[in-house]
Amino acid sequence: MNFNLKHSIGLLGAFVISFFSMNEVKAQKGYEFTSFTVVESIVPSGLGRSRIIHALEGRDYKAFASVRSEDDNTRNKSDRDEIRVRNFEETKILNFFNLGGIRFQNIAANDAVVNSKVNYMLEEGWELVTITAGVESNAGKDDGEGIYITRFYFKRKKG
Repeated sequence: MNFNLKHSIGLLGAFVISFFSMNEVKAQKGYEFTSFTVVESIVPSGLGRSRIIHALEGRDYKAFASVRSEDDNTRNKSDRDEIRVRNFEETKILNFFNLGGIRFQNIAANDAVVNSKVNYMLEEGWELVTITAGVESNAGKDDGEGIYITRFYFKRKKG
């Protein structure tokens, strides 16, 4: 009898967890998503360009996608010009370096501008979902280029 009670409680717990998990998935359908990207130059001497980029128009990925298989290995021939977004917000920020080397004031200034953008997004009803970052940095003596990219993803309820 004791085993059946424990088994029943375990099944009830599993049901409750499954119920809430299914509701979470269903709730995601009523959301829209957006992102913006911060590109910070790590080119020595301050010669790079640093910006916050936010697309103001969408694209349907299906228009540019193809499926390849063993039977059909045709190359995707989507027109790159149709993929390009011409309406976007470009916010100038500072480079990490100047002629004197790394500029910590520039990093602090960039943080302030990015925080302002995030706060604006939150005020507009967007919820920050995740942040992803990556670096392409100096690869040796002859490589004087590099960027630090951070992408911020947001969601909000449709309507």
